Amino acid sequence: MKGSFFVGADQDTKFEVREMTFAPLGPKEVLVNNKACGICGTDVHIYHGEKGSADVTPPVVLGHEFAGVVVEVGTEVTSVKPGDHVALDPNMYCGQCMPCRMGKKQECQHLYALGVNVNGGFAEYAVCPETQCFKVSEDISFDEAAMAEPLACVVHGIDQAQIQSGQAVLVIGGGTIGLMMVQMARLCGASSVILSEPVEMRRKIGMEVGADAAIDPIHENVPQRIKEICGRDGADVVIECVGRPFAVEQAFSAAGFGATILLFSVPGVDATVPLPLFDVYKKELRIVGSMINPDTHQRAVNLINSRRLELKKLITHVYDLEHMDEAIHMQMSAESIKVVVHP
Repeated sequence: MKGSFFVGADQDTKFEVREMTFAPLGPKEVLVNNKACGICGTDVHIYHGEKGSADVTPPVVLGHEFAGVVVEVGTEVTSVKPGDHVALDPNMYCGQCMPCRMGKKQECQHLYALGVNVNGGFAEYAVCPETQCFKVSEDISFDEAAMAEPLACVVHGIDQAQIQSGQAVLVIGGGTIGLMMVQMARLCGASSVILSEPVEMRRKIGMEVGADAAIDPIHENVPQRIKEICGRDGADVVIECVGRPFAVEQAFSAAGFGATILLFSVPGVDATVPLPLFDVYKKELRIVGSMINPDTHQRAVNLINSRRLELKKLITHVYDLEHMDEAIHMQMSAESIKVVVHP
């Protein structure tokens, strides 16, 4: 049983493949044979020593977007059995702090996660609480099943954006999240879904998975193109999926009157942008954030099981445990969309 341990951002070699041993399962624990684990922007942040969703203490097996097969269950487990295919919700909450008691568990003061604080998906096996296991149809590939966690985050973001049928939606950024947002906006009944993305390959795939138009923000004027496409000034909903100040500035310039701006991506801790206060006032803009996936993992699994989304086209590269550094760097590259590790 092998796992790729993250040993620290300050190390020359940041990952080491080590043998793993597991204690006997607790009564409500499940042993999962991991089959696929996606690399997330959070993994990239951790790789560079930046803050993730919760504190990381090396050595630890990262990987929080994973799926696999149940091989053993504890004596009190009732919801899954050996042989079941499962997608894991990594995020766990205390249930006792003020945010948890106020219905905002995503702000839990004691949040911890599989593949962040405790060993996760970049290993052949993982021990997971029963509560974190969600059954996936056996005809769904493990690569697609591993997309449940980022999709669950997208579902929460879509809830925050409150898209109404007939609205024009602009998605900024054609990475994994942005291309999921494109598809979810379409399912919500948007009249036009526009993707703003500088990389041609991503624009092409964006069109293939449901965008009505794709804009190159480097060589085209985004507000002008929105007016040409939609026949009005600005989008009704703008979803920012880049996490960089220039993308946030683009979101404000592209927002129409009464628009909602969803700032979805994880920015740098100290990232700031000038806020166009008069635009917020005059346009009556609504600005919202989105944090992880509170109570949306089952909805994401339902969408995957129903095949309502095109996910395979988003998976561009696959690596094994021996090549984690290369996998992380590929996820950072414009050549990729989603990089998946096969333990």
